[in-house]
Amino acid sequence: MHRLAQLAQQPSRRIIGLMSGTSLDGLDVALCRLHGHGPATRLELEHFATVPYNDEFRRRVRQVFAREQVSLEYLTLLNPWIGQQHARMVLACLHGWQVAPAEVDLLASHGQTVYHAPAHQHLHPDFPGLNATLQLGDADHLAVGTGIITVGDFRQKHIAAGGEGAPLATYGDFLLLSSPTEERLMLNLGGIANFTYLPRTSSENTQAASAAFSTDTGPGNTLLDAVVRAHFPQLAFDEDGRLAAAGTVHPGLLAELLAQPFFAASLPKTTGPELFSLAYLHATQTRTATLDLPVEDLLATLAELSATGVAQAVRLALGEQPDVAVYASGGGAHNPILMAALQRHLPTCRFASTAVLGVPPDAKEAILFALLANEAVAGQPFSMGVGRQHVPAIRMGKISLPD
Repeated sequence: MHRLAQLAQQPSRRIIGLMSGTSLDGLDVALCRLHGHGPATRLELEHFATVPYNDEFRRRVRQVFAREQVSLEYLTLLNPWIGQQHARMVLACLHGWQVAPAEVDLLASHGQTVYHAPAHQHLHPDFPGLNATLQLGDADHLAVGTGIITVGDFRQKHIAAGGEGAPLATYGDFLLLSSPTEERLMLNLGGIANFTYLPRTSSENTQAASAAFSTDTGPGNTLLDAVVRAHFPQLAFDEDGRLAAAGTVHPGLLAELLAQPFFAASLPKTTGPELFSLAYLHATQTRTATLDLPVEDLLATLAELSATGVAQAVRLALGEQPDVAVYASGGGAHNPILMAALQRHLPTCRFASTAVLGVPPDAKEAILFALLANEAVAGQPFSMGVGRQHVPAIRMGKISLPD
């Protein structure tokens, strides 16, 4: 505890942020230097890498990923195993960067989400109204394996305080990326698409922090990637949207996919691959007699679904003609078909990558968890979200010591 008190008093802290998304492409590792805390926070990204997952890692996670029924024994064993694997990946990155583990103050681990169960989605009669989510990758194994104090399990406090456990980007986006000169949307196109709305932070707008919020919008890459894997096992995703570019959107299938009640639900909201799964897609194709649709047309339709979900949520939040700067990150930001569809749906918005703000789009989420760990150790409790996602002043993350 003396070490934690010492860290809190330091003018800056060196923190590694880790992020492993639902696409299972790899572990994002961001080594950051954070100065101060709260509104005075300054962040420098020293190093970043994505350590690719091998087929065996993906196979093991997919044994439990977004499945209602799994082996409890397998789930129990997978939790420490992922922690051990992530520890090895962190040490490999540090070795490559020529940084000793003793030179790092904190490790911030999001873990690997394997199931997300907001109350509006699971509707389980034994647990009415209960939000839940599960991330694997035990933080104690990370702490012991690396020798670095580890902050993990960030989402549980958000749920315990009344939120749904996702998205968690609001506070970090507001601290690092809000602007006094423009309204911004920080759009993350991961497996599930989400955005953070950031109002101007001018002296006249004293309510900017309370007006900022994050929301999921529906599928980002999750269905696109799942279809590619099902039809082309040698591929992990549709690189540069080439397959989707060769297809044509099927209007009937798109309309039926958009009839899912999630899209009409009020903001903010959260969801996951548990809902937007191949089963959802297969059932919708069955109803629309499109099971024989060419895979290129299917991918084109799913890219349009992702873009439409984002656009509908943006208009719901900001009106029919939103005039806002949109900064994209996540894997979908590299898909020109998806980005072109978004610009077509939101012609009054100005699109750019978070890179123009000094934040590499692939590193953004890992950076944000480093910031949350900094606040957990050195900051003050903070509020997040609006509406049903609003939570009172809290700190997020559980601290695991290496000894």
